[in-house]
Amino acid sequence: MLQLCCPWCGVRDEIEFRYRGDATLVRPPADAPVEAFEAYVYARLNPHGWQREWWLHTGGCRTLFQVERHTLTHELRNVVAPETTQAAADAASN
Repeated sequence: MLQLCCPWCGVRDEIEFRYRGDATLVRPPADAPVEAFEAYVYARLNPHGWQREWWLHTGGCRTLFQVERHTLTHELRNVVAPETTQAAADAASN
């Protein structure tokens, strides 16, 4: 079983969390064409390697945070609170 480290509650089993998606996607602006929103919602890559993801601690503090997860080994690193800037998250992964 996967164990995630919530920034506020500590290490917990995967069953307490809900995967919320790829944290690197950028939502199109409101005036973007329909095709841009269609690509944002439906066109997904299936990367091999490290991926930044959103996770929600549904069985605990109900807080959203980011985790870097290796898609093949499920190794976890760099749990980042959403208030942390993208630059700080990128610096932590290096």
